[in-house]
Amino acid sequence: MSNRRKPTSDGQPIPLTSTMPASSIRSSTIRTHPAMRSAFFPTRLEALLIAIYPSTLFLGSIFSILSPSTRSAPYSAVSQSHPPEFAPSYFARKKNVFNVYFVKFGWFWTTLAFAVFLVLQPGLGKGLSVRRIRALGRYLAVTTYWIFVTQWFFGPPLIDRGFRFTGGMCELIRDEDARQEMSDTREFITAATCKVAGGSWKGGHDISGHVFLLILGSALLWFEFLPALTRAEGLRDGRRIVLEDGKVATVAVEKDPDAERETPTRQGVKFSLGVAALMWWMLLMTAAYFHTWFEKFTGLLVAFSGLWAVYFLPRGVPSVRAVLGMPGV
Repeated sequence: MSNRRKPTSDGQPIPLTSTMPASSIRSSTIRTHPAMRSAFFPTRLEALLIAIYPSTLFLGSIFSILSPSTRSAPYSAVSQSHPPEFAPSYFARKKNVFNVYFVKFGWFWTTLAFAVFLVLQPGLGKGLSVRRIRALGRYLAVTTYWIFVTQWFFGPPLIDRGFRFTGGMCELIRDEDARQEMSDTREFITAATCKVAGGSWKGGHDISGHVFLLILGSALLWFEFLPALTRAEGLRDGRRIVLEDGKVATVAVEKDPDAERETPTRQGVKFSLGVAALMWWMLLMTAAYFHTWFEKFTGLLVAFSGLWAVYFLPRGVPSVRAVLGMPGV
């Protein structure tokens, strides 16, 4: 049995239940099944998308081992990069233009790409629709997670807290004379304050902030515009959800019959695709020239944790889905 779901007159989607009449559905189909895989698992298309990230990190790391120029170039564990004078490639320099103006401002570009998609995507409804509000809510949730991990978490961000928890500290703190000159508020508890004072992090495990940012930002964009791409191409990639009555159902995005909506959909996605593609390239460059294997792996793991909470947890928890919704539904 399949049904077509359509929004109510005020633009708000009708709640997903297993007893919905056929006339209440338009842009996606819902099929209930007595038993199927967990709603928290990705679809086949999503699994292929997610697999790009560890594959990219693996390929980049393998390249750094097999490439004679990269393997022979000196590497600084403190700066987590090759010294500029020995950099084996332009992209191995921290001051390359893409790193300075794109990666360093990665969340600005993520926000800009998301805003373009949010404004130009007709599938989100007209004006300040419920779908558009929920998409903005997902963006704010991921942004909050990015802030907590890299910028501030009731004090130092989680990356810096993790570094100190694993035994790391600013090298100047090891100097008793330098430490005595510090006030209590200048204990150099973050990388930024340490660098301002002329020191550097040493000791504990430092999660790759570049890997975390590039995966989190590009995956956010992919998860948001993936339903628009599947609809435009006539693909069906059913997502499993848990309904309010406890039953498991499949929600599959169908091709929109309104042809005039296809052109603005492509326009809204193009810029986001470009930003996501450049983020992938810089992720590959990061994997090839910066950080250790474990630093890159933990960056991947921390990014995936936040993405799962925003894009997969709602599928199995109706109360969370009522707030954040799901892309394309």
